[in-house]
Amino acid sequence: MSALRIKEGSSRKSAYDLRNPNADLIETHTIACIVDNEAGVLARVIGLFAGRGYNIDSLTVAEIDHLGHRSRITIVTTGTPAVIEQIKAQLGRIVPVHEVHDLTVDGRSVERELAMFKVVGDGEKRVEALRLADIFRANVVDSTLGSFIFEITGAPEKIDAFAELMRPLGLEEVARTGVAALSRGKM
Repeated sequence: MSALRIKEGSSRKSAYDLRNPNADLIETHTIACIVDNEAGVLARVIGLFAGRGYNIDSLTVAEIDHLGHRSRITIVTTGTPAVIEQIKAQLGRIVPVHEVHDLTVDGRSVERELAMFKVVGDGEKRVEALRLADIFRANVVDSTLGSFIFEITGAPEKIDAFAELMRPLGLEEVARTGVAALSRGKM
């Protein structure tokens, strides 16, 4: 008679397991909120994330309606599907929040970020930095005999790729704006 053996670290799966198979799946979502442009609103939104231990990967805020005193907050965050739903529900309950849109779920969207990179170097490294900047369509916004400051706009993945290529060429400092995003087509 043979005994059933389970390797350590493995688990037994039942055909009757009704748990959500995506419950542990971590997703990245871009959430846009239209809020009243008044003191303390951003602190309340950030407080919601901090109080529950949710991380903000990117955050941008700007006034979009001067007459109506409305601002748009764009947040990139990660979590399980249940956590993302909870974040959206809790954002919608904050009083000065008028709209909450999950751009990741609502359909296709356009995301862009602006970044500036200070690259210090000379000789071949300087020439290579200029060559790569041209390929990435980055603009030189400042130049000295020993450094460049490049400005680049694009999807966050493009910004990350440019940073990785500039590291060995003398990347000294980076400033990023965070993601700005809009859904495509009609709402």
